[in-house]
Amino acid sequence: MLKKTLLLLFFFSVNSFSQNPKLSEKTKVSIFTCGRGEELYSTFGHTALRMKDDENQLDVVFNYGAFDFRTENFYLKFIKGDLQYFMNVTSYEDFILEYQTDEREVIEQTLNLPLAKKQKLFETLSASLYTYERYYTYKFIDRNCTTMVADKISTLIGQKPLEKVDDTSISYRKVLYPYFENYFWYKLGINIIFGAKTDAKAAKVFLPIELMHSLDKAIVDGKPLVSEKKTILKGGIKEVVFSFFNSIYLIIVILLLLILMNKRFLFLSYLFLCGILGVFLCIVGLYSQHQEVLWNYNALLFSPLFLTLPFLKQTNLNKICKLSIAIIFIYAIIMINKPYLLIMLPFMISTIYMLLKISGKNPLKLLPSIK
Repeated sequence: MLKKTLLLLFFFSVNSFSQNPKLSEKTKVSIFTCGRGEELYSTFGHTALRMKDDENQLDVVFNYGAFDFRTENFYLKFIKGDLQYFMNVTSYEDFILEYQTDEREVIEQTLNLPLAKKQKLFETLSASLYTYERYYTYKFIDRNCTTMVADKISTLIGQKPLEKVDDTSISYRKVLYPYFENYFWYKLGINIIFGAKTDAKAAKVFLPIELMHSLDKAIVDGKPLVSEKKTILKGGIKEVVFSFFNSIYLIIVILLLLILMNKRFLFLSYLFLCGILGVFLCIVGLYSQHQEVLWNYNALLFSPLFLTLPFLKQTNLNKICKLSIAIIFIYAIIMINKPYLLIMLPFMISTIYMLLKISGKNPLKLLPSIK
């Protein structure tokens, strides 16, 4: 309690007198790389910056990952891409307690910086707490808790941007894919809503683990930037239990049931819903400032053309079905080298089947008449 009181008094004095204490030679600046959590927003882990100076009774963590759920129209702002995140500061004890409670790993890298640079960083961060610089507009790849810390360190050491040492020959989508290994619905949703930008080469440091690896290899003035690396908290080992309801098998069963029911009404209803999704994928790119959702080729599979199917006469319906099947084959070509091809395959096959059935086609006489 005493440390928290001292911390509050310290930052009150910063705000009132715009004066920072002179840091001692023993001041330590370090980067925290935190393991992933169970919530969607914590799936990729977290990055924070710690400053510790025992002589000034200072041990605080600067955190660029704060946001307020109470923000008006929170989800609409998040989708639009103008949701404001902000930096806050907490005591080391409070920060670690949160991750200890959630059994999330925390790795600390102590940076080898001269005192003058430590002082400059501390003054910059402290001043930001009371200006507009505290806030930033969140962008999934370009601006997040990791990129904000990386930018501060890059500016400090004169290496901007910080060189990425992880594989830059693979796409952002492929980098992200393993994070959803046991979260099928997250994996499906993220891959459907993300567009062409995430298929670009992953050249930027934007994930906590990538920043940690880059700092490990960084050299400044002929010396390693990281002087010490240690694990503050070990992450809990979570037993992965298979869940049918959190797997692609549920999707396969639902689609198979629709096909076995063999009802024209059900086929048209399913395709109509797919059309609504397609319209959303097209419109969200115009509405949102997130470049990750632009040019979404998944609209070729979930085609807005499907919205017209229930209202067309058979001749025109047949034409739209043929066009839609051709478009899906184009989509299949685009998807050949995509990591999520297998989870989209059931949608592709079932959609082609339904289009063939409602258009009256019966290749090889294998398909029963639609009801």
